Amino acid sequence: MATRLALGLVGVGRIGILHARTLLALEGVSLTVADADSGRARKVAAELGIEAAETPEEIVAGGVDGLVIATATAGHAPLVRLGVGASVPVFCEKPVALDLPTMDALIAAADSAGILVQVGFQRRFDAGYHTLRDAVANGSVGRILAMRAATHDPYPPAEEYLAVSGGIFRDLHIHDFDAIRFVSGDEIVEVYADGSAIETPWLEQYGDVDVAAAVLRLAGGGLVILSGTRHDPLGYDVRLEVFGTKDSLVAGLDERTPLAGRPGPAYRDFWDRFEPAYRAELGAFVTSVRTGGKSACSLEEARSALRVALAADRSLAEHRPVALAKAPPNG
Repeated sequence: MATRLALGLVGVGRIGILHARTLLALEGVSLTVADADSGRARKVAAELGIEAAETPEEIVAGGVDGLVIATATAGHAPLVRLGVGASVPVFCEKPVALDLPTMDALIAAADSAGILVQVGFQRRFDAGYHTLRDAVANGSVGRILAMRAATHDPYPPAEEYLAVSGGIFRDLHIHDFDAIRFVSGDEIVEVYADGSAIETPWLEQYGDVDVAAAVLRLAGGGLVILSGTRHDPLGYDVRLEVFGTKDSLVAGLDERTPLAGRPGPAYRDFWDRFEPAYRAELGAFVTSVRTGGKSACSLEEARSALRVALAADRSLAEHRPVALAKAPPNG
């Protein structure tokens, strides 16, 4: 039987509830939850048959083996600091931070304390993305000539979420930036991005867009074409294609891909598309906590994706390519 593990979960919104159910399905895991809305935390806890705490600090003070953070973005960095400061391993949803100084301070704190922090880039645990990564790593694809990435949401999140999300590149496409690096094994060295607020014009007041496109240059010379939308009438569409000198492969193209003529019911949302990956990443976190293993997705990896997102923001604002090596310290 697996060693009993007491975990705390902060944030019981949509993704938090799904994480709670996933963690409780793992052998030997107990869970205490907290939320900014303490009434919601108590309601969810009652439904799941677990304990609720009034605050994250109460969870940590009660003695837990790990902390899972599923709050809105603004809560991520403070809660990572809370966990690391208490020598508690942390799993945190992306993006951990919206700027590099905050991210660098978190990395320094985690390194100084010697505490595991895993970031929630679930595509790293998707079978299709692993197939692409393995094909690139073993040479069967050959040299990467081009990649094509797409993340199309069926509908945008609520305004109160988007207002503080950091914008489409740091909120939505940071997944693509991480996945491109993960699959290619290469660094993104230049970004040329554009975007518009077409179906959600109120995003302009936040400096955000609901349709985005970018051309990325890899250190090895390959190019990446990226597209993203907050509105897709057919469903949730996430794909990554790799075109090499020996072979071409794609992750995310199957009978449920929301394209005209596909035979299956289209993916509805992120959980419908990536449920096995979400389960695998939380399983990896639990295993790392139990065994003292390394992070399956470190803060350093998350920092690299954030640098690309910040460069994309700057490119969008200045209407020009941005080389990451020449970007200012915060992007």
